[in-house]
Amino acid sequence: MLLEVDNVRVYYGRIEALKGISFHVDEGEVVTLIGANGAGKSTTLRMLSGIRSTTGGRVMFDGQDITRMPAHQRTTIGICQSPEGRGIFPGMTVLENLDMGAYARKDRKSAAFQQDLDRVFELFPRLAERRTQTGGSMSGGEQQMLAIGRALMARPRLLLLDEPSMGLAPMLIAQIFEIITEINEQGTTVLLVEQNAAQALKRAHRAYVLETGAIVKSDDAANLLDDPAVRAAYLGG
Repeated sequence: MLLEVDNVRVYYGRIEALKGISFHVDEGEVVTLIGANGAGKSTTLRMLSGIRSTTGGRVMFDGQDITRMPAHQRTTIGICQSPEGRGIFPGMTVLENLDMGAYARKDRKSAAFQQDLDRVFELFPRLAERRTQTGGSMSGGEQQMLAIGRALMARPRLLLLDEPSMGLAPMLIAQIFEIITEINEQGTTVLLVEQNAAQALKRAHRAYVLETGAIVKSDDAANLLDDPAVRAAYLGG
């Protein structure tokens, strides 16, 4: 088991955003969290990346207790996030943004670093074409590619993806999800938060359904895709 979340609680002031959730992610999986806006999906990823502190429970990563580990240290052990809203550096070029993704690495002048950069450009040829262009001048789809590529430059063992399809045209959404599958097939474990539940369930191995800060259902993604209650609530019937 790569990631284990046990009875974790998170508050925003007096509001309990996560109400004792428990779930796990095995190495090599794509696991997705689905639910309505405000269900706690993004809060879960912020908690895992260390941006949001827990008020109860425990988080284990590859057998290590990381519940109180600072965000920058989580990056060094292999937990990296592509955040909701992309969060790229708009005044920096594509290459500079990708270099920032690898800021914690000590091999930034090595052949391994260049291989990782080449991998990002193979996954996202558009980024290779625009390597000297500033992030803020790129389209929403290109910025999403850049946000994922930046996370990959940290060599994550667990890649956290928060709403990667948000605001994208249908053709780009399909492309992004194909690339997520490819990233997983290349050996990276993925935890995916996604409003587009249909696409997420088609790509994931397993899934958890969150409602108002609690996990109310979990199963193989294919089973949830056919679940009448899930279809009615999140897939338009």
